[in-house]
Amino acid sequence: MREAKALQPAVLTRKLNKDALRKWPLPLADDSSDKEGRGQVLVVAGSREIPGAALLAATAALRAGAGKLTIATAQSVAAGLALLMPEARVIALPEAPDGGLLASGTELLKQCTARSGAVLIGPGLLDGKGSVEFVVKLLRQLKNVPVILDALAMDAVLRQPRFDQPVLLTPHAGEMAHLSGRSKDEVIDDAPVVAQDMARRVNAVIALKGATTFIMSPEGAAWRHVSGNAGLGTSGSGDVLAGIMAGLAARGASLEQAAAWGVVLHARAGKRLARRHGPLGFLAREILLEIPPVMHGI
Repeated sequence: MREAKALQPAVLTRKLNKDALRKWPLPLADDSSDKEGRGQVLVVAGSREIPGAALLAATAALRAGAGKLTIATAQSVAAGLALLMPEARVIALPEAPDGGLLASGTELLKQCTARSGAVLIGPGLLDGKGSVEFVVKLLRQLKNVPVILDALAMDAVLRQPRFDQPVLLTPHAGEMAHLSGRSKDEVIDDAPVVAQDMARRVNAVIALKGATTFIMSPEGAAWRHVSGNAGLGTSGSGDVLAGIMAGLAARGASLEQAAAWGVVLHARAGKRLARRHGPLGFLAREILLEIPPVMHGI
């Protein structure tokens, strides 16, 4: 039995659904705009053990409407990803023997980061000795660029306790427990309070994922979205969600808006798949084709 805890002050949240998003439209490109006008996204992801995470996240960014794509990934898998993703420029990053990224690899990204409309870091990175150092060093060269930190890259919070640039973090309950120093039970029981505290403390938008997802901004905006779709709890699904958010941010959405739209698009894409295939068994890569029609429908 869990010990009784002191009551936390309630966090008032707004319901996040398609009606809320219709009142909060995404930046639109007119028919005369080119791919530059829809923004360039840089996806720093993948490793020799999890190369598919980069493919899922990068494809999701394009499906969400980004115009140009660059993937920066581990050298051992870069050539394969370049063949699988002909739409992308692929940059091979140096690896340590344990599969982590070397911090020196950030030098290869300086020109690319300067042109990027949004940067996603983290899906599929290996927990090598130097990977977090790579992320922290890369963050230092990103100035006034929207950044989404996912998976391992969120450990930068433990090295850099407060961000001085726009950042979005995408933890599930276990990851939030690791980042906040609270137990997983505490995170689950007091999810909006924990997410709001983290948003204010580290100066970042927080999308705390779960059956109910809470989105908090440092300025105090608070959203909740109830999914209730067990099929989305599948390998690679979080990589797709992070990629959607990055693509929307590259188009010009704020990080709060990219998180809100990303969560709803991801959930509604899952519902479309569940109606066709049943509640369980569809794959993360199948979510990708559902993103444009769901987005258009909203």
